Order: sequence, then C-alpha cells, then structure tokens
Amino acid sequence: MKSLKLFYVVLASVLGIIFLLPILWMFSNSFKTDVEVMAPVFHLFPQEFTWDNFHTIFVGGDVEVPIFRWIFNSFFVGFAATFLVIVLDTMAAYALTKLDLPFKRTLIALFVGSLMVPGIISFLPQYLNFSNLNLINTYYVLILPYSGGALGVFLLIQFFQSFPHEIIEAAKMDGANKWHVFTSVLLPSSVSIVTTLAIFTFMGVFNDYVWPFFTVTDLEMRTLTAGIAVMATGSFVQSYGKLMALATLSTLPTLLIFLIGQRQFIQSITATGVKQ
Repeated sequence: MKSLKLFYVVLASVLGIIFLLPILWMFSNSFKTDVEVMAPVFHLFPQEFTWDNFHTIFVGGDVEVPIFRWIFNSFFVGFAATFLVIVLDTMAAYALTKLDLPFKRTLIALFVGSLMVPGIISFLPQYLNFSNLNLINTYYVLILPYSGGALGVFLLIQFFQSFPHEIIEAAKMDGANKWHVFTSVLLPSSVSIVTTLAIFTFMGVFNDYVWPFFTVTDLEMRTLTAGIAVMATGSFVQSYGKLMALATLSTLPTLLIFLIGQRQFIQSITATGVKQ
C-alpha cells in the first residue's frame, strides 16, 4: 500500500514538472535578450538578465504596443462574459431542476447533446450573424458569444438536483417565492460550484485566441491573446524575448485567479461528487 502511494506521488510529481517546464521556459525567456533566446546552447535560466523586453512593451521603443488597452480589453471581456454566464446558467439550471416546466427532460437532453457539437461548426454562422448586425470590432462581438454555455448549465444541474428538496419546501412554507428560493436558498449554497464555473469561464474567455483574432481587426480593440498573435507575425516576428514577455503577461492573470479560487474548486468537486 505504501509503495502504491509512493508511486502515485512520484507520478504526480513527474507530471507536474512536465506541465511546469514550458511555463518556466517561457518566464525565463522573457528575461533574456533575443540573441540569448536564439543561441544554439540551451540555458533554462538567463545568463544575462534583462528587463528590456518588458520595458519595450510597457514604455515603448521602436514599436508602439497598446499593451494597457489590450489588458483592459481582456479583463473587461472576461469579467463581462463571466457575469453573463453566471447569471444565465444559474437561472437556466434552477428552472430545469426546481420549477415545473414542460419538456424538462427534452431540454436537458438538448443541453447535454450540444456539448458534443464542436464549437468550430458554429464559428462561421456566428461570425455572419454579428457581421450582418454591424457588430464586428465592438465589445458585443467579444462578449455575447460566451454569454451562455451548456457546460455551465450541465454542471449546475448536477448540483441543484442533489440539493435537498425539503429545504426548498421549508423556505416556501416561510413565505419565500420562487425568486427568493433561488437568490436566498440555492445561490448561497452553491458558492463553490458557481466560483468554479466563474474561474473556468474567465480563463476560457481570457485565453481565447481564435474568435477575438478573426472578429476584431482594430488594433485598439484587440485582446491580449489576439494582440500577441498580431505581434508574432508582425513587429516581433524575430523578437522572441518580447513575445515571451507578452505571453508571460497573458498567463499571470489566469494563473493567479486559479490559485486564489482553487479552494472553492476543490470544494465544488466534493459537493458534486457526493449525493446529499
């Protein structure tokens, strides 16, 4: 038993190192000169530590990078989309589990079935819809596609179904209506799962590259990930140190948010994995 436990610890440590090495390599290269990054001899840590890459990005040099606008766009789009997902998904899951709706089973089956449809299939129809509405190069095209997700509804349905019905009945006997049951009983009890959904939603929106890259062409409206792609094929095409600095900046927010919310994430796994 002890040997099996030791094996799992070693396996987890090896996998952790494998996942951390690319992040460490990216972070290290952001403090190297372009010459050292391209050197034939590999060094994990900088031989000549420099802040020039970050100085060029934030202060400016030969190339002006609207980095603060890109950071603002990424955070604004991420928080706005996350807020919409939390509001819409929690209300949808509540209606599908605790209210008397016709065809509830069919609707739940449609939600689950939609998870099997690759997102790229709806890419062109969505783009054409937003283009016909003249919403390209606006915040609407960056936020609205994320405003409701079947995965969030599915996760919340699993939690709401395991919530004791007796508590809801007791609240109704005390005079609570359907809205009060939702806001005062269910939501306070689902903080962990809602926090987990918020974390994954924000990380997904913040890190998304394909949709912002093709739906926004104005440089000032770019998100951070799309801005990196533009610089990688443009002004920084051979400036790998600066590209790694940009990549580091785009990684830190989601990493910090996950570390802050990991406790709620673990609690949500426990809550959805154990039936009440």
